[in-house]
Amino acid sequence: MKAVQVAAGVLIRPDKSFLLTQRPDGKVYAGYWEFPGGKVETGESAAEALCRELREELNITITAPRFWRSYQYQYPHAFVDLHFFFVTDWLGEIHGLEGQAFSWVTQPDLSVQPLLPANKDILADLMVQIEIQGF
Repeated sequence: MKAVQVAAGVLIRPDKSFLLTQRPDGKVYAGYWEFPGGKVETGESAAEALCRELREELNITITAPRFWRSYQYQYPHAFVDLHFFFVTDWLGEIHGLEGQAFSWVTQPDLSVQPLLPANKDILADLMVQIEIQGF
């Protein structure tokens, strides 16, 4: 099975909180929380896809996304190759343009549930990176 290429943004504010968005109705895993982003289209880099997706979904323009890591996950319906980027600067105010909710969180024992399965494995590493990187 060919992997679906996905770009995901870890948007981090100065208080070290990071953004999670809720998948809207009509999508697979509707109601689950995830790092924002989406599929990489033909001819796009993962960074370009992330910029496009965050503009389309959250109404923001990101500047200087910084590649963090890739992670592969097998869902029942698809095999995904996720490319995570740290994002600390953006222009505009975040709005869920697809009607999705969003929340700023600060720790792995999240107040938002359920979390998309592929993103659960990323959280422990993220908490370490936030401290190491000094966000």
